[in-house]
Amino acid sequence: MPPVPSPGSVETFRRSAAERAARVRFRRALSLMAMTLVVPGSAQLVAGDRRVGRVAIGAWAALWSLVLVAGVAALVHPAFVLDWVTSPTVLLLARVVLLAGAIGWFGLMVDAWRLGQPLTLGLAHRRAVIGVNGVLCFSLAGALLFGAHLAGVQRNLMITMFGSSDVSGAHDGRFNVLLLGGDSGAGRWGMRPDSMTVASIDAVTGRTVLISLPRNMENFPFVAGSVMAEQFPDGFDADYLNGVSTWAEDHADLFGDSDTPGLDATIMAVEGITGLQINYWAMVNLHGFTSLVDAVGGIDIDVRQAIPIGGLGSDVYDYIEPGEQHLDGFQTLWYARARDDSDDYSRMARQKCVMNALLQQVSPETMLTNFTEIASASSQLVSTDVPASELSTFVQLAVEARTQKVSTLSLVPPMINTADPDIDLVHEKVAAAIDKAEGTASAPRGSASRKNSSGTVTGGSLGSLSTGYAANSAGDLSAAC
Repeated sequence: MPPVPSPGSVETFRRSAAERAARVRFRRALSLMAMTLVVPGSAQLVAGDRRVGRVAIGAWAALWSLVLVAGVAALVHPAFVLDWVTSPTVLLLARVVLLAGAIGWFGLMVDAWRLGQPLTLGLAHRRAVIGVNGVLCFSLAGALLFGAHLAGVQRNLMITMFGSSDVSGAHDGRFNVLLLGGDSGAGRWGMRPDSMTVASIDAVTGRTVLISLPRNMENFPFVAGSVMAEQFPDGFDADYLNGVSTWAEDHADLFGDSDTPGLDATIMAVEGITGLQINYWAMVNLHGFTSLVDAVGGIDIDVRQAIPIGGLGSDVYDYIEPGEQHLDGFQTLWYARARDDSDDYSRMARQKCVMNALLQQVSPETMLTNFTEIASASSQLVSTDVPASELSTFVQLAVEARTQKVSTLSLVPPMINTADPDIDLVHEKVAAAIDKAEGTASAPRGSASRKNSSGTVTGGSLGSLSTGYAANSAGDLSAAC
């Protein structure tokens, strides 16, 4: 056994000096990595290739300058940010920058480890430096690569879903967007819209009126001057409203080079019925709707009566129980579509409650934390002719709409006879609902909530064909649901 050096011996002094030097080298190695973490390139500027360091620090300063400018722009004019995050060009640039940043920062961090001279360190210090450097390298690169992935997902969504370039300005200060629920399942020939709602949105405030049309409306006119008006000058008597699309697809030659004759004809019908000029349309695949609701974590609904799961040609095998319920995508779809022990007009009321729940409950935080899932579900769920250049406008209006009441009007009995609708009355009701939403007229007949025969406030699926359903004609949809 070697002798133990005495405290005052030369050997003790040398060992103490060596340990101090080792700690200095260890702290230097850690410092170089910390410098690279805070200011990429600073380690190279101090202890390595100064040219690389100057380039890296210049890029870092330029990036922070861009972030600062973006932050100021967001505070002064938030719409700028929406324009950026919906621009395929900006998103492509952001993805390239993030990918380059991930590779560059990873390389600088590895070089900082090299500059720390790990082979001169003791075994314990060497292991610690390797561990710290590995965590920093993969954490930084992983975060930037994930950001690049999100930019790519957003860009693909913009390109695939919002590919149109035809911009339509507001009409009388409002955007009118036709929302259709597509139902082309087994046994159905062609796309027959299961639900049709016009979202009439104030172009400044975002105040929204949802105007729903029953799928079983008959003998209605098409907008004057349209192809369908020429074919049916006395009104559509070939089928219900939801059959217009199929009729047009069967007579596609009447619509020239149009890729969507069914949609074109349906819009002609909706414009003729409501008197509104439609800016854009959005088609929702009802069977894919479950993915979107699941992606946002489900929705909370006050279920007013037991809603059957099943039916629509098969057996009812379960129920959504009454009361405050948190519904997943599968349950939400049945809540919105169930017709057993109900009717089309009750279902229209429930669908409005689902729209309102999605508008009010899906927060920006939810959108960010579940962005990939939401984007994936949306690309499979929705097709639309809203151009990407207009998306920021509608996102901003949706943000404004969250803070305001949503009004509803449904063109259903007892107000409207769907077999022989009074179109003048329809136009009057539509105009009155919009005027009330804008605060320029008194309330139209029909209150935000109705009472059933027992005297309790109705909403969602409650009510009756004779008394109406609260959510179908409401000044405040949240209160009616």
